[in-house]
Formats: sequence, structure tokens, C-alpha cells
Amino acid sequence: MIPKVRRQQIVEMLSSGLRIDGRGLEDLRGIEIKCGTVANADGSAEVRMGKTLAIAGIKTSIGTPFPDTPDMGILIVNAEFLPIASPTFEPGPPDENAIELARVIDRGLRRSEMIDLKQLCIIPGKAVWEIWVDIHALNHDGNLMDASALASVAALLTTEIPKAVVNENNEVVIDKKKRQKLPIKGIPATVTIAKIGDKLLVDPCLDEEEVADAFITATFINSKLCAIQKRGERALTVEETLKCLRIAQRKAQELVKLVKEVTGHGKD
Repeated sequence: MIPKVRRQQIVEMLSSGLRIDGRGLEDLRGIEIKCGTVANADGSAEVRMGKTLAIAGIKTSIGTPFPDTPDMGILIVNAEFLPIASPTFEPGPPDENAIELARVIDRGLRRSEMIDLKQLCIIPGKAVWEIWVDIHALNHDGNLMDASALASVAALLTTEIPKAVVNENNEVVIDKKKRQKLPIKGIPATVTIAKIGDKLLVDPCLDEEEVADAFITATFINSKLCAIQKRGERALTVEETLKCLRIAQRKAQELVKLVKEVTGHGKD
């Protein structure tokens, strides 16, 4: 745990509009996105936000749809915090932090309707495409949430699945020689803002996370809010919450522009 003196140092710097790494309050760290980093995945991406490093891999398979959504494909997000990423991460099953991260990202992808799951239905009630998003934290220097969300989105944008057709016997036949992109409806972006004292910080680094009072993670698509998660022990006022969302909306636009440049999505 960072000593109280460290928090006091951070608070004093913030009062002057400065952060411990030299950024302004609303500045993102440097971001690097690399796609296709996992050879055996159907889609993958690696994202660096400052020193934080996360990778997302996509695997696809054909399965049976859920009974309540017989005409929709399946999207499942899992996350694992590898012990090499941080001294605080332990080997074994995903802990509550990894589970929460996976759920927040899963909610953002679903609520944004990034993927048209209806188009992933092959035979209603019988066969649909399953999309598995596996996230691995490789280095933790704060804000794994946004790095993992960005990696997941970039990986999904570059994912290709084989062509599936139904023959005269109502059986699914896979043509692995013909591949196609996922049916993408839009590009969501997730932004986390931390509250320290009375200041709001975009993309908190690890030192800032460890002394933060509260966090808001918001996912936007086409500049519209589609998912939100509040974490931390302290409360946020209505005014602070609205300010967080306005800032996050602007930053989401920056992230969407970046991921479009890297993936080429939307270009003819």
C-alpha cells in the first residue's frame, strides 16, 4: 500500500493541475495497438497504455444457442491476471478483480451491440457461432480495464470466421478456405476516470489507482453512453458523475479514431 505521504504528494501535485507522470488531468498515456499478435487465434490484439500491457485473443466455434435467444450467437468474455503482470496477482483461478473486469467489458460489448449476434445464427435453436474473448494482463501499471477493453475491440474487429452453410440434410458444413469478418455494427470505446480528492483523472496509472477514492468506467458507441460502472469506496456527486461522462465521451472519440487507424475498419 502506498504510504499516506505518497497520497499527499499526489494530491498536492493535482492541486496545481499536474500528475506524477507529467500528464494533464484529462490526458491519456501513450497508446500502442498491435493486431494479429496471436498466431493460433481467430483474431487478436495487444494494447499498451503507458507501461500497462493487455492482450486479447478471439476463438470461435459452433455451438447451441441459449434457450432464451435461439436466433442469436453467443459472446463470452473471460479475463486472467497473470502473476508476471504484478506482485499482487496470484496463480490460480481468476480472482474477483479479473471477474469484475471481464463482466464490465462483456457488458460494454453487449450493450453497445458491437456485433450483430443475429447474423451469427446458422440454424435457429440449433447452431450458432460462439465468440470467446480471452483477455490476459501481461503488465499492470494501472487502468487494465481500458487497455483490456481496447484490446478486445481491436481483436474483434480483425477476427475472421470460416463460412458456414446448411446442406440439404439440415447439417452445418464449414468451409475453412472461405473466411469472413464478424458482422460489426459499430466500435465502442471504454474510458475510466478516477477521483482523487476533488480532482478527476483520465486513465489513472497504478500509483493513482492505489490512492483513488472512486472510479467510473463508461462505454460509448457513436458518442452515446451504453454502459457504466462505478467502483471504489467513496461517493461521486451528481455533478462529478456528469463531468466524468462528458470527459469520457470526448476521450472515447479519440480511442475510436485510433482503433480505426490501426485496424482499417470503415475504410473502403
